[in-house]
Amino acid sequence: MQSIGIVAPSSMHFAEPLALKSGAQIGDYTLVYETYGTLNADRSNAVLVCHALNASHHVAGVYADKPKSTGWWDNMVGPGKPLDTDRFFVIGVNNLGSCFGSTGPMHVNPATGKPYGAAFPLVTVEDWVAAQARLADALGIERFAAVMGGSLGGMQALAWSLMFPDRLRHCMVIASTPKLSAQNIAFNDVARQAILTDPDYRGGDFYAHGVVPKNGLKVARMVGHITYLSNDDMAEKFGRKLRNAAENNDYKFDFGVDFEIESYLRYQGDKFSEYFDANTYLLITKALDYFDPAREFDGDLTKALAQTRAEFFVASFSTDWRFSPERSREIVEALVSNRRRVTYAEIDAPHGHDAFLLEDQRYMNMVRAYYQRIWDQLQGAQA
Repeated sequence: MQSIGIVAPSSMHFAEPLALKSGAQIGDYTLVYETYGTLNADRSNAVLVCHALNASHHVAGVYADKPKSTGWWDNMVGPGKPLDTDRFFVIGVNNLGSCFGSTGPMHVNPATGKPYGAAFPLVTVEDWVAAQARLADALGIERFAAVMGGSLGGMQALAWSLMFPDRLRHCMVIASTPKLSAQNIAFNDVARQAILTDPDYRGGDFYAHGVVPKNGLKVARMVGHITYLSNDDMAEKFGRKLRNAAENNDYKFDFGVDFEIESYLRYQGDKFSEYFDANTYLLITKALDYFDPAREFDGDLTKALAQTRAEFFVASFSTDWRFSPERSREIVEALVSNRRRVTYAEIDAPHGHDAFLLEDQRYMNMVRAYYQRIWDQLQGAQA
């Protein structure tokens, strides 16, 4: 299997204001996106891939000027891969409020001539889906063969099935949940507080001061990263190994880095603080917290999913304690109660939440087989 090769992003401007779930609206915004493969004559082979918290529109391939800039799901999308771009036209869209090109807090607010900063309106999963639907309209895509996402991307895929039930044939929800648990909301709030209390945050308007709340971002990323890994995975990779065990097999007896796991988390935090926007982190984690399609149905997920029309693929991973298999099974049970066609895969994998990004052959083969079914249906419809 080969990489899709060199790719380039596109952008589309929307002048008409987008009404947001909060009651606010945003106008004059731009969405950045990438496409892979070829759209067929009847525009029936399009697949939308929705991204998770710190990802973007750059799903697969590399940029010509950045040979190490491999897309975040490159092992999944490309010629001969589970989502085969020789068959499907794949679209990745950067969500509103992001820091990777689409209009977000770093961009200039036309009303003030200054960066939005903390004034950027809060957005929800449903708002992102509404914006994606506008982009699909502009591209002439009336119905997706599939909408697919992992983690926060899976929430978007689920929202597509609810908001636009006739605009997707298949909904693929991977390592996701119908709503966050109290524990998950708590982790997100701790991460946000790390940013909000960083002196360099400056109420969200740090751009004007030429500073970045790096310490807050570092801690936020460290907290988040802990939740993406399983205990078994951390034990195998790091255990209680000392960072400088070869030189000194004793503790340093200070508050610096003794253990390899500490070094790893600080490295991840440092790296994250160099490229991610603090206001974006606040927005996206709040969108995670707010997602709860059953809320308008007195908490009854079966009633909430009664309006769906798509066929579903749902996958979870045994050691994912952030979005555990129990949460995926809630989705499956609600769909089955509504007599929807559902394929469910629960993969016994040691890598925690991050497993949906990794090369587990059982997982990849399940996705490949499901896309074969989608392809066969498309071929049958065209016969």
